[in-house]
Amino acid sequence: MRILRSLNPRMLLSPKERKHYWKLEKGFQGEVMFDQLTATLQSDKFVLNDLCLEYNNSLFQIDTLIISQETLYPFEVKNFEGDFYYDSGSFFTFGKEEIQNPLDQLKRSKSLLGPLIKNLGFHFPLDGYVSFVNPKFTLYQAPLNTPIIFPTQLDSYINKFDKIPSRLNGLHKKLADQLISMHLNETPYSRSISYKYEPLRKGILCFLCFSFMHLVGEKKLVCEKCGCQEDVVFGVLRSVEEIKLLFPDLKITTNLVHEWCGVIQSRKKIRRILIENYNQIGYGRWFYYE
Repeated sequence: MRILRSLNPRMLLSPKERKHYWKLEKGFQGEVMFDQLTATLQSDKFVLNDLCLEYNNSLFQIDTLIISQETLYPFEVKNFEGDFYYDSGSFFTFGKEEIQNPLDQLKRSKSLLGPLIKNLGFHFPLDGYVSFVNPKFTLYQAPLNTPIIFPTQLDSYINKFDKIPSRLNGLHKKLADQLISMHLNETPYSRSISYKYEPLRKGILCFLCFSFMHLVGEKKLVCEKCGCQEDVVFGVLRSVEEIKLLFPDLKITTNLVHEWCGVIQSRKKIRRILIENYNQIGYGRWFYYE
């Protein structure tokens, strides 16, 4: 998502790539909304976000996993918007387009998480839920007694959940640490996209809306779309991290960062920012920053 977020204003994505990007953004926004709710929990519980795990050569993702004293709670978080209906074990839009059943996704995650933790030497029951977070979501013909939390139920569910007695110990922390250590950063879920450095539009992107920023005076960047302001130093540092994300094989040099940022005329300013925030490696024509 971060790669597509950076490329979207810099190149023309294909319709398929653009659709995938907005799907990722929508999902991420939903997870953030759910994280804000779980952040209010006062009881003794561990909250692990966005786990990607592997068991028996099968990959699976858990949007949120809450570890309590007696039980593990995996949550499949969905940011669906609009009207849907449930029929014969499937989810449909009112245009009769079938979508991936989040209950099946939850079932699969539980079927892999259960034996995974047992293989690690832990024995906890699982109580998973599909949580719909968008207030503009409606599901018609929803079956009773299914593990679904609707938007209107979220606050009351979290309040009730917070009252479940829980006291964690070293065993729970050991499980949490092991699951975090098993998290996969690079997976086949990471969609590849073809792009090269030269054709990409150069410039500093706004950290809020990802539009291009322009320089005002010598020290301030202003977004041309939302008006957000930022110190030049922070804009340059974000741009360096963006280069490292998109082109991990490129050496970070003054000339490279100066060209990528675009709006900052002074190479000396770029060089000073790099010297103050990164380690200097090499010498002469092989000089770069890490």
